[in-house]
Amino acid sequence: MIFVDISPDFAAQVPASLLEGAAQATLQHQKADPTVDLSIVLSEDEQLQQLNRQFRGIDAPTDVLSFPANYLDPDSGHLYLGDVLISYPRAVAQAQAIGQPIEAEVQLLVVHGILHLLGHDHAEAEDKAKMWAAQNQILNELKVSLVT
Repeated sequence: MIFVDISPDFAAQVPASLLEGAAQATLQHQKADPTVDLSIVLSEDEQLQQLNRQFRGIDAPTDVLSFPANYLDPDSGHLYLGDVLISYPRAVAQAQAIGQPIEAEVQLLVVHGILHLLGHDHAEAEDKAKMWAAQNQILNELKVSLVT
């Protein structure tokens, strides 16, 4: 199950179904167990800055953070992958900077965050190429055109 938590400040701008659809497409593309659980949180810059500082030692807001959990929920028996947190204000600023629809930017960040939960990384050039290829394939399946 995909749990979506959208800050009340942004609930009117972003339908939960947009986030859920991007998450489902990512899980299907990556052949993840369909019973996995994860959370997607759409929040403020301040929350992501605080988490970025606490967990990465970087005192600055960021667009997306992923927190892998990979534990078995004793109640459901499902694997809980983890949490993806997205700064809506940062997503808006990034989309506006390149003339991209905010919906496309938010979907990109959901896909990116979930790929991290599934073990993808982009620290090394070869890993980045694989992750970006997967990201682009998923976004193409969603019919999301990114401005490059």
